[in-house]
Amino acid sequence: MRIPTPRRLAAVAAVLALVLAACGSGGATASPGVASESPAGSVDLSSRPSSPATVTITQPVSGSTVTGSTVHVVIDLQNATITSATTTSISPTEGHIHLYVDNVLVSMNYSLEQDLPVHTGTYVLKAEFVAADHAPFNPRVWSPDVFFTVK
Repeated sequence: MRIPTPRRLAAVAAVLALVLAACGSGGATASPGVASESPAGSVDLSSRPSSPATVTITQPVSGSTVTGSTVHVVIDLQNATITSATTTSISPTEGHIHLYVDNVLVSMNYSLEQDLPVHTGTYVLKAEFVAADHAPFNPRVWSPDVFFTVK
């Protein structure tokens, strides 16, 4: 049996991130309330770089009521840019957006706008700016929570 090297583990993580990213690049990957795995779940944050980025959800506005079966999400990202490349050669100012509904990862996105499927109810939406390898920065770069209701 071969013992995995750190380089081999990084390559496996990158492939996993690519597979998960491919699932999310066209839109939401799960309906709110459906559990999804985050590739960041097993990352040692103490070894991660920090980022100067700030991320804010500008739409929907917290406290708003949405009608219909989708919510249009608009994100403001400052001091960083979105990259479509997934790589283990990371930069503090390049990465992707992960969207969470009720603390469940529902999308890994290469854009600052997206429509998410929703059903009647009240939700908490947040976004995280993550590195190009889909793992978080240290400290993590979260938006403030946005609460909205769907009728």
